[in-house]
Amino acid sequence: MPLTVPTFSAEQVRAAEAPLLAAGVPLMRRAAHALAEVIGEYEPKNILVLAGAGDNGGDALFAAAELASRGVQVDVLRTSTRIHEEALAAAIDAGARVVPLDELDPAAYNLVVDGILGIGARGGLRGTAREAVEALLPHGPRVIAVDLPSGLDPDTGEANSAVLHADTTVTFGGVKVGLTRADGPRLAGRIELVRLGLELADPVGEAVVDRIRVAHDQP
Repeated sequence: MPLTVPTFSAEQVRAAEAPLLAAGVPLMRRAAHALAEVIGEYEPKNILVLAGAGDNGGDALFAAAELASRGVQVDVLRTSTRIHEEALAAAIDAGARVVPLDELDPAAYNLVVDGILGIGARGGLRGTAREAVEALLPHGPRVIAVDLPSGLDPDTGEANSAVLHADTTVTFGGVKVGLTRADGPRLAGRIELVRLGLELADPVGEAVVDRIRVAHDQP
């Protein structure tokens, strides 16, 4: 049953994460486990993970590792020269395959995980990320966005033309206000909120989410 929850700015969420990260709380692993659980409910056969340089790319790759270990076929496309190396190694060790852009078959996947950009990024998609998204768009794949659709501003909800339309956005800690503004509702699809134990106050507004999960460490 849909639920109404408060929304927050990207700065508020980052500030709330900081003390937990400083204390060594494994927020990324908890987020990735929850993400893998959501993806698994779609019973995907062939997954493409678009992994960028930031935390969203790390979340997506650790989730990819969990799914690959369950026997799901997972391909990873690096959209940046920088990447979360530990998460990438975990995905490869679990059986995921890294594919270069020039070998990408956009029609080969029944689910795409958008982990290109996070809440700290501003501006549109560029380079490999933009080329990959533009190749995928005509095929209309089912898309799971990690935290928010890449290229969507987390505060204003404005987006460029190369954003993948998500069927589901799995957002972490608190709902970013940009998911409710401008292009946000059109691009985010259904929203699942994963609570990470953040102390958030002074909400910006409200959002309707389809489900709320509480993140736990991977068993």
